[in-house]
Amino acid sequence: MSDLPAPRSSSPQPPRTGRSPATVTAPAAARSQPAPIRQRHFVFLLLNQFTFLSFAAAIEPLRIANRMSGQPLYRWTLISESGKPVTCSNGATLLVDGGLAEVGRDDVVIVCGGVDVRSNTTQPVVNWLRKVARKGSVIGGLCTGAHTLAEAGLLENRRATIHWENRDGFLEEFTDTDLTKSVFVIDGNRLTAAGGTASIDLILTMVADDHGKDLANAVADQLIYTTIRTDRDIQRLSIPTRIGVRHPRLSKVIERMEQSIEEPVSPAELAEEVGMSTRQLERLFRRYLNRSPKRYYMELRLARARNLLMQTELSVINVALACGFASPSHFSKCYRAQYGTTPYRERGTHGLDDEAGGEPGDEGEDLLDDLD
Repeated sequence: MSDLPAPRSSSPQPPRTGRSPATVTAPAAARSQPAPIRQRHFVFLLLNQFTFLSFAAAIEPLRIANRMSGQPLYRWTLISESGKPVTCSNGATLLVDGGLAEVGRDDVVIVCGGVDVRSNTTQPVVNWLRKVARKGSVIGGLCTGAHTLAEAGLLENRRATIHWENRDGFLEEFTDTDLTKSVFVIDGNRLTAAGGTASIDLILTMVADDHGKDLANAVADQLIYTTIRTDRDIQRLSIPTRIGVRHPRLSKVIERMEQSIEEPVSPAELAEEVGMSTRQLERLFRRYLNRSPKRYYMELRLARARNLLMQTELSVINVALACGFASPSHFSKCYRAQYGTTPYRERGTHGLDDEAGGEPGDEGEDLLDDLD
């Protein structure tokens, strides 16, 4: 008897139960090959005076994801408008790989913004972003990078976010964008993150989508980042945390003030809304914040005005109206009392009513008479 195995039947055999026909019929060498790695390529456009923290918080999770997975899941290229080194807002200078070159349709382009984003959003940058957008590429903005995207028309009828300090100016300039207070927003092929550590949350969300939550959590552990925030988390601390006081009625009044900058509400109305008398409201503010409700409200409005002066090209008159001041002269007096300079000088211009402002220190309640 021969020791050779019996010849196989020429008739086709049914696949084994529970196994895919593709697995059964594929050659053994092919079956042992791992699935191809899906590699994303990020192109970081560094604007002059970009915020280093938000950039580092985006690129480091990518590096750690590669390390934790043992695979080159992500690669990145740094570019600038000129192709020359870029200085960030903390004074450090970074080398880049090139200038505004062609990018692939599947590349993820991230604009890293920072200080004085209006001046650093140049026409060549805007034109390049529009060209990239026509390919259907994913485009994002970190910190004030959302302003650059909006300037290029890439956030029209889109949800987006920007650093809370730049929110007022953005809302005045780009009314066709649905601006949220979230730490980050993903709207189709547009990404925006508010800056700071919000970049970590955005990138870890993308890592989880690409390669699963386990890898994203492993990267977070390496970063000593205890909670990955979602797009439903807001940027700023709660009012009680910000003011260091946990008093429900006080928090409600301050929230109402923050929502009513353009059309200020009188202390009497604020008190009535929370079921208090005006005198009780006055004592509440004095006790916890060491100032009157009028003074606190005025400081909120002037802070908003300063943001608008520094971040937009609105006229001083329009800034005054947007912050609830009936006249430019009264606005100038209050502004000078708070900041020691007039709105015109703050912006570096000179106006007719520049000299109408009172001297620094004229902080009497007479400056608050528009809230009576």
